[in-house]
Amino acid sequence: MVTTLRISGMSCAHCTRAVFTALSGVPGIARADVKVGSAEIEHDGTVTLDALKQAIETAGYSVIDSSENRRVLPQL
Repeated sequence: MVTTLRISGMSCAHCTRAVFTALSGVPGIARADVKVGSAEIEHDGTVTLDALKQAIETAGYSVIDSSENRRVLPQL
């Protein structure tokens, strides 16, 4: 499953590192691609939007929009 978030308050590489570090503490995340203003998170489906928002808010930023893609690609 992939969740895409728009994040406010991010403006630099330090911000992306802070969000990446905060997300790495959420169990179930397989990959997080964090850029200024957004994050694309691949996870096992047990991760809730609230858990993602809480991690990002702990890092000092806010989620302003989200979308989920529940399609799962076959694992090789």
